[in-house]
Amino acid sequence: MAEAMVAQDSMKEPEMQFTMDGAPLDLDIGDLVIAGWTGRDQAAIQHHIEELVAIGVKPPSATPLYYRAAAAQLTTAPEIQVVGEATSGEVEPLVVQAGGRRWLGLGSDHTDRALEAHSVALSKQICAKPCANELWPWDAVAGRLEDLLLESWIEEAGGWVVYQQGTLAAMLPLAVLIEGAGLERLAANGGAAMMCGTLGAKGGVRPAARFRMRMSDPATGRRIEHEYRTTTLPEVA
Repeated sequence: MAEAMVAQDSMKEPEMQFTMDGAPLDLDIGDLVIAGWTGRDQAAIQHHIEELVAIGVKPPSATPLYYRAAAAQLTTAPEIQVVGEATSGEVEPLVVQAGGRRWLGLGSDHTDRALEAHSVALSKQICAKPCANELWPWDAVAGRLEDLLLESWIEEAGGWVVYQQGTLAAMLPLAVLIEGAGLERLAANGGAAMMCGTLGAKGGVRPAARFRMRMSDPATGRRIEHEYRTTTLPEVA
């Protein structure tokens, strides 16, 4: 029996394979939180809520709001599959907590916009959540989080177009979001990750087959980058 248990343990693969400073970092991620409505400008949030209500999206019950998604949706793969033509990505800081340690990374809260009008929570769950495989130690950037620059691009008409751009200062402090989501509590029985909100889209939210994103640290010149392609499956009625 003991030998069988050892064999099973040896076959168990880590949930996620990241890198940190060029070294492999294997982490079990058992919970995934998608923080929404995390902008610091409350007037802008209210304006956006009213815009969404006008197109049929129900207003949030609170701001910020912490949606839950299956941890298996988090992926470093260069390609994801979606159903229908109404999905789009959005660049976000990614906080990972595991084994009493914390890291900062980069992800895209890819969302089904058609389903969003029916249920924001379901629209978050239905799509895979691409992320970069590189993480930064939290302590290395904790003192200048709001200086970090987020950028994204989409492919349109055969070229790359700037889609989002801004610093983390546009969002609520990550420490506030971490506490609000109870991330440390979630990570107590295994690793947890949280996407921490996004920036406005230049030219409006819209789908694209390819999405490129970057987080830059002006103090050091370091960058985390990731690019992925979306394959659209037919929406069968």
